[in-house]
Amino acid sequence: MATKIRLQRGGRKNYAFYSIVIADARAPRDGKFTEKIGTYNPNTNPATVDLNFDRALYWVETGAQPTDTVRNILSREGVYLMKHLRGGVKKGAFDEAAAQKKFDAWKADKQKGLEKVAADEAKAKKDAAAKELAQEKKVNEEIAKKVAEKKAAAEAAKAEEEAAKAAAEAPAEEAPAAEAEAPAAE
Repeated sequence: MATKIRLQRGGRKNYAFYSIVIADARAPRDGKFTEKIGTYNPNTNPATVDLNFDRALYWVETGAQPTDTVRNILSREGVYLMKHLRGGVKKGAFDEAAAQKKFDAWKADKQKGLEKVAADEAKAKKDAAAKELAQEKKVNEEIAKKVAEKKAAAEAAKAEEEAAKAAAEAPAEEAPAAEAEAPAAE
């Protein structure tokens, strides 16, 4: 029986969620399977993989053929590196402890790289937010300046109108006063 390591689709429409399963090569994608060895969620950033490492390594070593996507997932998780290191142990190139030490060093280096990428992404997001905030402040200042100019123009027009009204009322008030002063002078 030819076995495959493949993804079995789950989840709802437009939100795929996959199980990593061991299945007969002739079985349909979402059909009967031998064993479930993990899950893969491509909807998160970065994609979330929950894998039973020992079982995945066992099946790869026994000859189960992974699909392309599963091969990439297993490679990123280090299953193929461990298979390679175990091959070196079998050939006598180094012992099991050295193989485990190399694997742990690779895993630590990979974790550092992931943390660096996450930190860079967070910094880029923070910088973008700061830049957006600065642009928004600039736009708000321009709007505030326009509003202030409009208010100043409205105040000037109102003051001009009041001055014109006061000027129109002032000569009318002065005229009767002048008439009243003229008979008194006679």
